[in-house]
This record gives sequence, C-alpha cells and structure tokens, in this order.
Amino acid sequence: MKFYFSPLLTRLLLLTFAFAAAGVVDAQQPKPKPTPPPIGNEQDLQSEKIFIRRVRLPITVVDKKGQFVPGLTQNDFVILEDRVPQQIETFSDDLGQTLPVYVAVLMDTSPSTAGKLKFEQESALNFIQTVVRARKDQVLFATFDHEINLRQDFTNKLDLLDRAVSSVKKLGNQTALFDAVWQFCDEKLRTAPGRRVLVVITDGEDTYSRANLRDAIDIAQRTETTIFAISTKAGFISTVPGVEAGEVKDKRDRELTTLAEETGGVAFFTGDMLSLERSFNKISKELRAQYLVTYKPINDRYDGSFRKIEVKLAEGRKNLKVRTKGGYTAKADSVRP
Repeated sequence: MKFYFSPLLTRLLLLTFAFAAAGVVDAQQPKPKPTPPPIGNEQDLQSEKIFIRRVRLPITVVDKKGQFVPGLTQNDFVILEDRVPQQIETFSDDLGQTLPVYVAVLMDTSPSTAGKLKFEQESALNFIQTVVRARKDQVLFATFDHEINLRQDFTNKLDLLDRAVSSVKKLGNQTALFDAVWQFCDEKLRTAPGRRVLVVITDGEDTYSRANLRDAIDIAQRTETTIFAISTKAGFISTVPGVEAGEVKDKRDRELTTLAEETGGVAFFTGDMLSLERSFNKISKELRAQYLVTYKPINDRYDGSFRKIEVKLAEGRKNLKVRTKGGYTAKADSVRP
C-alpha cells in the first residue's frame, strides 16, 4: 500500500522532525549557570555581617593609701589579652567629664531583707544624691525579689527617683539577684551612650535566679558595665561579726565581691549610714577619676572563648594598684560604643 503526502504536509513533517532532533541535542547540552553577582556586591554583603570589635576599659589606679592617681599617660599602661600585648587605640584621662554616667540602682526586696527596707531605701537615695550630677547623669531604679520591677526608667530628675524609691512598701517571696543583674545589663545598659554602672543594694543571697554568678559577670563584662555591690546584711546595728570591718566572711559575701571585682568595681560591707556615705563618696570620686582605654583585639575571632585581660603599669609605676574588668567572652554581641 502506498501513501501519498501533499507538498505542504511533507514540509510540516520535515519541520517536526527537525525540531524534535534539536530538542534531543539541546537536552544533551549542559544548561548555562546564572551569572554570579559582581565581586564588589559580594564583599559589600559580607562586610555587613562583620562586627568591628573594640574593647573599652575604664581603669582605676590607686596608690598604697587607696587614693586615686591622676596624671598618667597612655605610655604608662600595658594592655594584655591572654598574655598578648595589645595596641591602645584611644586613651582618655577625663572620663568623668566627657561622658555621662548611666547608673542602674537595683534594690533587694526579698524576705531576707525584712527589717532593713528603710535602711536600703535611705542607702539608695543617698547613693543617687551623692553620685548623680544634675542634668548630666542618668539613673534608673528597680527592685528585685521573685519578680524584677523597673520602678523608674533612666532620668536625671531627683524628685522622680525619690518618689520611686520611697514608694516601695512590700517584700517579695524569693531573691532573683543574678537574673536582675542580667536583665538590666542586657536590656538597659547595653545601649547606654556613656559610662555604664550598676549598683546592687542587697544582702547577697540569691534563691530564685535562672542565671548564676558567672552568667551575671559575663553579661556585665560584655556590656562594659561596672558593678558596685553594697551589702546590707548587717542593717543599722552591724550585728554580723566582721562586716563593720569590711571583712568577707561567707559564700554570699564572696560572690558579691567576685561580681564586683571581675567587672572592675568594688563590694562594700558596712552596717551604718555614715560608713555608707563614705563608700558612696568613694564611688563618686572613682567614676570621675578613671582612665578610659580602647583597643582592637589582635584575636578578633568570635569563638565563644573567655579572653583574660590584664592591665599593667610601666616601669617606675609598680607601687600603684590597677583595677579593671578581668576579661570578656568573645561572642558576637551588639554593644553601643
């Protein structure tokens, strides 16, 4: 049997076979890859993810009598991170004049402070009035027990702070000291555009926190917050042996001391208002007499390791004592410079 194809049908069949063959060949060829983004754009995207870390160290220098030492220069300081010398980028000896002080005052209202509430309130008000400079420094006031309550956000108005402190009437059920330190360092002091200080007025006993001592120290170091601890465990009458003499006796005393010293601050143990006033005056003077050093770490990896910081003085200055934070954990963090 013979089939007859018209010339038009023949051409259509030939075109169909041609397209089919081309499709087979095309399927066997590798498809072209998308054009990669320009190298410049790729670098821009990467640069947005890179944190430029600077470590800022408020440094206190005192002599053998505990008096603050002014007049030192950048050449008098040697900064070591994990025993490796660091290059100082900026140095200032008038920290108290150029930067405002942001102070978070945290007051313990747990059951263990029963009978001492009035003493704590007077301590808090005395501290605020002694340390804060009108129209320049900022203070917030908060309490902690089984709850953490912000009573007054950052302000330079003493009447608002007085009202907030005086309005505290009730005590809570537990003590969340380390949680309170963590929360205010992380949520409030992290972005404060000045000198960051946290003052804890407490008997030092933590019974309720999820955070522990090391967590509290870590967040304070990473947010460049200096902690001053004021123990009230002796109240007015100094009934605890050794407290009035400034001695450290038990576990909670040691924890308060560690919390303060590893962040560059001091813990005060006293039982009377006169001694407290002297402590407050010392804190106030210290905040105006510190040196401020910044450096870019040679080891700039964010590997979660702890970096120990040591500050030494040059030859001829060995008789002086230096105090600053003990180090920091190298985590990619967002801290306002």
